Amino acid sequence: MRHLFVVNPIAGGKKHHHEATIRAIHSVMSKRSENYEVYTTIAPLDACVKVQEASENQEPLRVYACGGDGTLNECVNGAAGKRHVAVTHYPCGTGNDFVKMFGSDDVKLFHDLDALIDGTARPIDLIEVHPAIGSIRYGLNICSVGIDARIGTDVHKYSAMPLIGGATGYVVSMFVNLIRGVNQMLKITTESGVTDANIALVCACNGRFYGGGFNPVPEAMPDDGIIEFLIVSEVTRLKFISVVGKYAKGRYKEFSEIISHIRGNAMKIESEKALVVNIDGEMINTGGLCFTLIPGGVNFFFPSGMRFFESNRLNDADILSKRKI
Repeated sequence: MRHLFVVNPIAGGKKHHHEATIRAIHSVMSKRSENYEVYTTIAPLDACVKVQEASENQEPLRVYACGGDGTLNECVNGAAGKRHVAVTHYPCGTGNDFVKMFGSDDVKLFHDLDALIDGTARPIDLIEVHPAIGSIRYGLNICSVGIDARIGTDVHKYSAMPLIGGATGYVVSMFVNLIRGVNQMLKITTESGVTDANIALVCACNGRFYGGGFNPVPEAMPDDGIIEFLIVSEVTRLKFISVVGKYAKGRYKEFSEIISHIRGNAMKIESEKALVVNIDGEMINTGGLCFTLIPGGVNFFFPSGMRFFESNRLNDADILSKRKI
């Protein structure tokens, strides 16, 4: 077994934080006999390329994403579909949203390198994002289109400004994008039918948390062979402001007049105007896309001692029969 620690030097926004992470890795691994490598990323998508290169010899490989959700997403994209590779998260970012779904006690175990190294791997699902423009990407956690994706795109810009920063950047981005407009004309095709209307946002959930704490579908499970889709219909600015807090807390069932919940395996979104798409907190621009479930698309390993979730997984035949729309 080889171990690859992929360290993002700018994760978490703290100077020299990655140096402490690297020291901790060497301290733990020096007491073990396994082969390991520590790699510090130097550019966007660098982690994806590194994982792909490290997995070429087909030997069993464990990859530790030492950063935030973006680093985890890049490592997952490098490992997707490779049965001899497994990925985990050593959380060093500001959000660390994917692992939040396991509860505060078990999240602590993800910070324990010994527990991670001794952990158990199992396959979990992915969301394949096939854009009309650009290459296929994979989402492990939550993908979205619409007002929240546009807000997320601008958060870092506003957070970097003097006297703003942090959570205030999200609030500023939200109000700026509300002024620009909430809704966008979309044609959405799912197994349930076709919707052609003004839409505020679409959320595709494999995990539960995104955006630093939003939990739109609390029952979402990353290994059940289902994507939980939420479609928020056209709303006014005031309505959006009044609903967004409850949407963030998973109370979508209280707004059935504007929020549709669809459990499925695929969704096609068409738009005449450019779309901003959020994939696990990473943003791409495209003119349309397809979300498709990839059952057991990546091996993920969990810390030893963790109480693992269980789900009523569909069998592969059922999943594959529903993937095309």
